[in-house]
Amino acid sequence: MARRFTDAIGLLNDLLDRFEAGAASPIAHPDYAAFSSVVAADAFLNQIRKAESAGAVSIGWGRGAKRDQVAHVRLASAEISYRYLDRTPASRIAEDAAARLVAGVALNESLKNSGSQIAEVWARGKTWHGFGSSEVDTLRHAFVLAQAILDNKHLDVDYKTFSRRTVGHSKILERIEGAVVRLLSGVMDFPPGARPREALRAIGLERFAPPLLIAGKIDLDGADLSGISPYYLGISPKEADRVRFREPPAYVLTIENFASFNRHIAEADPGRLGTTMYVGGYPSLATQQALRTIAGLVFEQTPIFHWSDIDPDGTWIFHTIERAVDRPIRPHLMSVEVAERLGQVPFKKSAPARCPPNSGIAALAAYLAEDGAKTLEQEELDPVLPELH
Repeated sequence: MARRFTDAIGLLNDLLDRFEAGAASPIAHPDYAAFSSVVAADAFLNQIRKAESAGAVSIGWGRGAKRDQVAHVRLASAEISYRYLDRTPASRIAEDAAARLVAGVALNESLKNSGSQIAEVWARGKTWHGFGSSEVDTLRHAFVLAQAILDNKHLDVDYKTFSRRTVGHSKILERIEGAVVRLLSGVMDFPPGARPREALRAIGLERFAPPLLIAGKIDLDGADLSGISPYYLGISPKEADRVRFREPPAYVLTIENFASFNRHIAEADPGRLGTTMYVGGYPSLATQQALRTIAGLVFEQTPIFHWSDIDPDGTWIFHTIERAVDRPIRPHLMSVEVAERLGQVPFKKSAPARCPPNSGIAALAAYLAEDGAKTLEQEELDPVLPELH
């Protein structure tokens, strides 16, 4: 659609905006129907003629009865237009801002490349994920925070403390976590569909670790819990080494969804034949470490299962837990057969986890990568005991 203006300066700036965005010879048009009066139209024309006399633009005139009207205005010289409007080119602003963005910070090569890409975006007069060149100081915090994460300075530290120690402001990370994750996405392996806060939690940065919920015939250190028969026990993930099995569990099952966790221990295993744990969606680093600890407390032949949604995120969670416990685990109610029988083709397709052929979820991940693959939320299934043999 043609761009039409009643403000000459606005028209001239629009031509430069589009030039900076990549248009080689942009044009714009007067909006004759919108002029408030003949005087306003004449003032507009006089300003455009002055810009033409300076060499900034060229005027295209109408034909026939409209030969005395300006049909369009074309950018003739960006350099002259900048001087005429006393405007600094976006490329120069971007160059200065990009230098400030990374000045004095020792950055990973990927972050350096991101800085260069952001400078190119700014040079076209665009924003990078909502950040313009005028917000360089705020975005610089994102680079510093991202580098600190790559240096593992985020481990065992909560959100606000990490932010305060790193950039001197306790709430900055909460405001720019999306930019931090975006900068790190080329370096670190994040869940494919995770929101920024979930992604950071998966690598060990969270406000405070959620409790680990565990159901089974368990005690805590020397405390005998058999007399109170808890529905389930909630502990800090760092206290996982205090868990003791009253008797060896027949299986260990981790579950992504809270409702499915509650249904499984109430309906499928009320006698606590096995040990069931709720991992809370994308498992945090603290939860992953706790799962590794508890897996080390059971016999090597005790089967370990995981139950998630049958979708790309579910395969990512499965493979994350598989790597965390460092032993084979099996999918529970997560199979191609279940997907084909009960699932639906999703409206939006995303990539499943990248996992080796020997992964317990490899077959499902390969299936989900195909066109027409179906997905299924685990709440759609009634809980059953895992197949132990």
